[in-house]
Amino acid sequence: MNAVAVVALALLSAAALLVLVRLVRGPRALDRIVAVEVLVTLIVAGTCVAVAVWEYTAFVPVLIVLALLGFIGSMAAARLVEERKDLR
Repeated sequence: MNAVAVVALALLSAAALLVLVRLVRGPRALDRIVAVEVLVTLIVAGTCVAVAVWEYTAFVPVLIVLALLGFIGSMAAARLVEERKDLR
């Protein structure tokens, strides 16, 4: 594994730890919703780095499904916040 991939995975891991802190400590439900969406994005990014390093393209459909789930989750969260004013 080259140095760029190691640095990228280290930065993604550090970001994931910070997001997990926000997920646990978030004072409002909206903070937790955003933290879950960012965590899904970090998982997709980490998988992209792994696919690029190992040149194993079997994970590409998994990436597409995870990206779609993240998008659907953000749309559901937006609807939830729009309907419920107490989440703001």
